[in-house]
Amino acid sequence: MRVALVSDLHGNQYALDAVLADVARVGVDRLVCLGDVATLGARPREVLATLRDAGCATILGNHDDFLLDPQLIHTYTEFPVVIDAVDWCREQLGADDLAFVRTFVPGLDVELEGGVVLRLYHGSPRSHMEDLLATTPADQLDAALAGGATAVMAGGHTHYQMLRQHRGVLLVNPGSVGAPFKEFVAGQGPLLMDHAEYATVEARGGAVEVVLRRVPLERRRLYGIADAAAGHPLRRMWLQQYG
Repeated sequence: MRVALVSDLHGNQYALDAVLADVARVGVDRLVCLGDVATLGARPREVLATLRDAGCATILGNHDDFLLDPQLIHTYTEFPVVIDAVDWCREQLGADDLAFVRTFVPGLDVELEGGVVLRLYHGSPRSHMEDLLATTPADQLDAALAGGATAVMAGGHTHYQMLRQHRGVLLVNPGSVGAPFKEFVAGQGPLLMDHAEYATVEARGGAVEVVLRRVPLERRRLYGIADAAAGHPLRRMWLQQYG
């Protein structure tokens, strides 16, 4: 059984389409989204509609939660441009869009072949705002996993691809579909890369395989999408990144 994991789409329909085309080419049994679907990008409604039409199980990310609870973002950041971008996204959405976001779940276990359990979350099993990195100390990881470790565990949130072995557990971060970071930024301004990221996890005949994938995007098209996003709070930043 092969599962494709996408995360941190952030309203980037162009990147999502490219990833879904690659997923179709690779061939998977199931697609799961690890959250942060609509905010920050230029096409929030379109991305939500694509996931809804795909019947894709989706984990609730912190940015998804910000859409449902406007005050929650202030516990995470006070950067005005980020808050404005989330507010802009919320204004684009209808009641049906927000109803779909309310169906997102905090976490999900997927049983692969041979009884291998793939545990899914957004930031960590205990918080959708927690960063798990290759450099996170082992004792902090123990606390974050909260004694609920399975063979493979996967979350997004950091926009930074990772495959790490921790006390026998494979920890996976598929990276970001819509806004992959060149470096982990810890709340500072990011440097965006011109590809889309996702991962596949497969169990077959007792063997487990994790593949981190990158799908190239046209920089010219990324710039054009940014240029057309009149009124978006992040438009200037995108033009600087892709220009």
